[in-house]
Amino acid sequence: GPDHPDTSQSLNNLASLRVGQGDHARAEPLYERALAIRERALGPDHPLVAEILENLATLYRKTDRDALADEAEARATRIRAAARAPR
Repeated sequence: GPDHPDTSQSLNNLASLRVGQGDHARAEPLYERALAIRERALGPDHPLVAEILENLATLYRKTDRDALADEAEARATRIRAAARAPR
């Protein structure tokens, strides 16, 4: 369905294809939708959320939005560090 984690992967892949084609304007809403689905389905601190945040950061850098890129990268780094931490 539209809110299934598999849908978020497809959206992420399509967004990455758009970025590769230089179509940043069409990629961004796809990444944002994929991020929202993963956050709802898996929780805001799941490592798969970090994947999309990293992709968004790359897009933000390509479109000269370094502050947004820094925020997305920092959040992705926190998520990945927490996932590696012993429990």
